Amino acid sequence: MALVIVSILLIGYVLIATGYVTNVNRAAIAMFVGTAGWVLYICYGTDFVMSQHPEAYADFLAGAAPSSVNVKQYIAQDIFIKYVGKGAEIVLFLLATMTIVEILHNNECFDFLQELLKTRNSKKLLWIMSVMTFLISANLDNLTTTTMMLVIMHKLLPNRRQRIIYGCAIVLAANCGGALTVIGDPNGLVLWSTGAVTATDFSTTLALPCIIACGLPTYWLGRSLPEHIDLQCTTMPYRGDDTNLNKWQRVVMLILGIGGLWFIPTFHNITKLSPFLGALCVLSFLWIVNEIFNHKLMNVDQMIQRAIPRVLQYGIIQLMLFVMGIMLAMGAVRETGMISHFTSFCDTNIHNVWIMGILTGCVSFVLDSFATCMSFLSVYPLIDIEHITQLADNAYLSSFVQNGIYWKIIAYCSAMGGNVLLIGSISGLALMKMERIHVGWYFKNVGFVALIGWLLGLAVMWMFN
Repeated sequence: MALVIVSILLIGYVLIATGYVTNVNRAAIAMFVGTAGWVLYICYGTDFVMSQHPEAYADFLAGAAPSSVNVKQYIAQDIFIKYVGKGAEIVLFLLATMTIVEILHNNECFDFLQELLKTRNSKKLLWIMSVMTFLISANLDNLTTTTMMLVIMHKLLPNRRQRIIYGCAIVLAANCGGALTVIGDPNGLVLWSTGAVTATDFSTTLALPCIIACGLPTYWLGRSLPEHIDLQCTTMPYRGDDTNLNKWQRVVMLILGIGGLWFIPTFHNITKLSPFLGALCVLSFLWIVNEIFNHKLMNVDQMIQRAIPRVLQYGIIQLMLFVMGIMLAMGAVRETGMISHFTSFCDTNIHNVWIMGILTGCVSFVLDSFATCMSFLSVYPLIDIEHITQLADNAYLSSFVQNGIYWKIIAYCSAMGGNVLLIGSISGLALMKMERIHVGWYFKNVGFVALIGWLLGLAVMWMFN
């Protein structure tokens, strides 16, 4: 049964990787794999529990006779709920940040970005757009940032070929910026929430590699642009009666929203509570300020609901379900004991975290970066540094302590591998659908340079480690 559960996961990964061809929703696949894995697990629950948790199960029984009902209750209360909690932390964080973005969007707080892009110099526009996307993605999730910037770009550029080039730069910058911080990408968020990394050390280690991985392909893309480009003259979007905030009020809300996201790591360090609680705290405060600023509209029932673009809203919901499905699926596989066998295989035959990172990047060429990252992170457990003696003679084991290099290698390589082929990241898939880009064209013109940028960034990590 353990092999069956693993086979279902692998088949699900194949379907996720080929989703751009089959048009089967990856979130649906992930949810099915996650639920099917646990249903099969609990059907053979006694065997799994007795092999993985014999002492804990005996304590749970407290002298009572073992039975199928008791083992199912133990799995539901002591095993399954642990993985639900881990997935819920990430989903709630995404939900909170998504709502923060919606409030800021409804109050025109992002509209001024379009005003910063009024230049006819093609290379200057490319770098402004890339830097802007990189910085925003470091604070918001990369799908939100990609969609928002692609919408702005699509309004500015009438030429489809130029839109493709700028769109590729946006996806690269969003993925690299998201990998820079623990709140910019679900991969870093999982590592942070589980205690594998701290926010400052994570960003410090990945700063230069992410800049290299973004800067090199952006420079390459700029070479194919003409000296000047034509921009469509666009006006600021009409908002109807859903907001009457003046400029300083919008600035205040933007500072509260983005500044609040920056405060979340500090909140976590002070309270040691899950990061999603800090995100909910920021959301609640911003929500109150929003109602105070818009109280006149609310009092006269003029506050109409203005949702964010449907493609973004739908994409975020899919991302939440996808994250939950993958984390449940990995939990089921871990509880079968199969991951420990794979760990032993890697220790015996590979025994090198840098090779593991390269393998991670290669897999994420075609498989979603989050699924790839979670798979390789599950291979090794987080080791308490106090349990390692003579660290000078145990450099390999020290890679798996808090802030160990292994966690950062996997997070970086999974994110950068998604830049080599657009199908490896959800941001890339959004660009493919919007501009109808072919995978072969992307790799020939952009992907191979992104591959070089990823490897150069990894080399920099190796030099400074």
